[in-house]
Amino acid sequence: MKALVTAGTRGMGRAIAQRLMQSGCECIVTGTTEVSCKNVPDGATGLAADLTRPADVARLAETIAGLEIDILVNNAGKNILGPTDEFADADFDALMTINLKAPFSLCRAVIPYMKQRGWGRIVNITSLWSVRAQRQDAAYCASKFGLDGMTASLAPELAPHGILVNAVAPGYILTDAVAKGFAEERIAKDAETIPLGRYGRPEEIAEIVAWLASSANSYMTGQNLLVDGGLSRTAFPQI
Repeated sequence: MKALVTAGTRGMGRAIAQRLMQSGCECIVTGTTEVSCKNVPDGATGLAADLTRPADVARLAETIAGLEIDILVNNAGKNILGPTDEFADADFDALMTINLKAPFSLCRAVIPYMKQRGWGRIVNITSLWSVRAQRQDAAYCASKFGLDGMTASLAPELAPHGILVNAVAPGYILTDAVAKGFAEERIAKDAETIPLGRYGRPEEIAEIVAWLASSANSYMTGQNLLVDGGLSRTAFPQI
């Protein structure tokens, strides 16, 4: 099996790639630059592509169309918060390109081979904010709600060809970037709103992605699975 994981050099993407390789997959990961691609998980192959740039998206799609990809994990994503009336067009375009256009383009690139083989797995990484919304996050929520909609539409289109399409919606996940960028007080305050009392770990997301991408998953398609420690099913914020 050959898998492609976007943004697979760090965080959740890296954990997903490592877990897929543990299952015996050959793994290709993308990084933003040639430098970042030197940090690929052991045994993986790196491809440089800044998926906020339409030209890079098109180039990557053209490249992978000929690589016989069995499993596609659209993990790359970006968020920019800000008041809607002050939100820059350039920021909106970058969010839509990486969060929605890139997954669409990469799906389009790998589907012909999956159809030919009669088997394939596509897993889109959405977000808690693909089913809930928060203020000053209209662009990001629009992109992630859109990715959920794309998942739901692709599922019945591709099911007759043996291709299953699902999404995973992580809640608060303690990646290296979050640990470095958020104050400990912020993380502790967030954790108080989560029934399990903590952020999730990248490896916990990777386990679910690996199952969705495997032959063990033979009857689930079109779903957007929330993995958030119970947060979305409780009052938020806590009263």
